[in-house]
Amino acid sequence: MSACLALSACATSGTSTVDARGDAAAPSSVKLYAIDCGHVESSDSGSMADDGSMDGVAGKGIIPCYLIRHPKGELLWDTGLSDAIADMPGGLRPQGSPMHFEMPKKLATQLGELGLAPADIDYLSFSHMHFDHAGNANLFASAKWLVDADEYAQAFSETARQRGEVPHYSALEHVKPVLLEGDGAYDVFGDGTVTIHQAPGHTPGHTVLLVKTAKSGAVLLTGDLWPLRESRERQLVPTYNSNRAQTIDSMRRVEALAKESNAHVIRQHVLEDFAALPAFPTPLE
Repeated sequence: MSACLALSACATSGTSTVDARGDAAAPSSVKLYAIDCGHVESSDSGSMADDGSMDGVAGKGIIPCYLIRHPKGELLWDTGLSDAIADMPGGLRPQGSPMHFEMPKKLATQLGELGLAPADIDYLSFSHMHFDHAGNANLFASAKWLVDADEYAQAFSETARQRGEVPHYSALEHVKPVLLEGDGAYDVFGDGTVTIHQAPGHTPGHTVLLVKTAKSGAVLLTGDLWPLRESRERQLVPTYNSNRAQTIDSMRRVEALAKESNAHVIRQHVLEDFAALPAFPTPLE
């Protein structure tokens, strides 16, 4: 199964609540919106663990998008599945894949509930460019694209073209991005409230996002660093990750970041973690 189709099906149970408190002060107007941008079911989560422990295990997962509203602009983090899947009767069942994808409500429609059109998004960034994270990228080509330099190179590589990944974000090919280089965090708005941190291994330029709110504290959105609820506790590495050693090192560094910032960690595809955030259109503040 190709890497672009080896997406995250996540076994979950129960719900929890977010009550993390960050140490740094944050503007009261910073808001985090958790948006349902698709669902996934799988009859076999084997590709999610290279130790064979998830072979034959069925699972369900959420595919979220996140909108961060800040006094200096709107940041969209990940764009979920393509809105086109919402128009497919029965959703999408890729040939040869154990996965079934559904899009209950289009991202563009949900942004409209906040009075926003795609052209109103000021900043666009992704944990990585797999199609369950960048499926609606083409809607936001007018935004300032913040992307890890290694992820950018991979996104438009010959390998990505052969796998059929580029059409999901082809409109960005002619956009001049802000390339994130080096090991330091990228401060999106210049005040420390929203920072992008490198966490390569799932893909060459995979990143995570730390958001600090005034009332609820810090939240760490971890992309596909831990795609299953079991991934974090057992340090499971998907079979299709670009670099296993980098993945393990990124897990270590992101755990340290979570501890340092006293952040509530969101395993991005895990239903219980998504359910711990306020239901859209209510924001976390």
